[in-house]
Amino acid sequence: MSPKATATGPGRQRVAASTGDSVPAAVEPSTAWAEYLAAARQLDGVRRSAAAAAGEQARSAETAREELTVVRTGLASQQERLRELGVPAISLVPSPPEVSEASRSMAGGPAAVLAALRAARGRAEAADAVLAARPRFRPGSWPARVRNLLVYGPLALVVPLIQVAVYAATGVGPASVAALICGLPMPAVAFVAGWVGIGRLFRVSPAERLDRTVRLGALVCLVPAVLVTAGLLLVLLAG
Repeated sequence: MSPKATATGPGRQRVAASTGDSVPAAVEPSTAWAEYLAAARQLDGVRRSAAAAAGEQARSAETAREELTVVRTGLASQQERLRELGVPAISLVPSPPEVSEASRSMAGGPAAVLAALRAARGRAEAADAVLAARPRFRPGSWPARVRNLLVYGPLALVVPLIQVAVYAATGVGPASVAALICGLPMPAVAFVAGWVGIGRLFRVSPAERLDRTVRLGALVCLVPAVLVTAGLLLVLLAG
């Protein structure tokens, strides 16, 4: 046998072992297939989780939009009722710190927005319950004549009552005459004051016109002054 001949069979394996060369072990097909199936299952699980999360976010966003519509409608109605009760418009607008706090509470995505909207709806419904439980004294919703009489009436009685009080305190004298003379232009002053007061106390929408019942106001302001002036004049003349 030639010295350059290559040994085969077991002898070759012994030579390889003696020289220190390593032969890679063959991978079993069943093991590779099992690893592939495990990776495929893991990838499918990740895909399903991502799809479920996206679907949940979409549902939360849609529910949040519906909740926002309900909350806006309720708040608009509540603001109108509060304005009728005399609450200043500036008190119905959120302050900058409140806006910042609401923005931070909704920074977690659609789910956080939905939770904040539901909390706001709960607070609005609680406020509606408080308003409904309170006795309603709302002259602004009364008929115009009755409502305006609450303003014209007290103003029309102020000066005649002062004149009667002066006469009762001083009797027939210069003070009673001065009170009588000063009271002559007072019906016009009371009417103007009532006109302005009705505009300040009772608000209407820009599309409506506030009914100040001019004839009723003039009559209410004039009659007490005329009656008291006539009575005092007769008493002074008799005295």
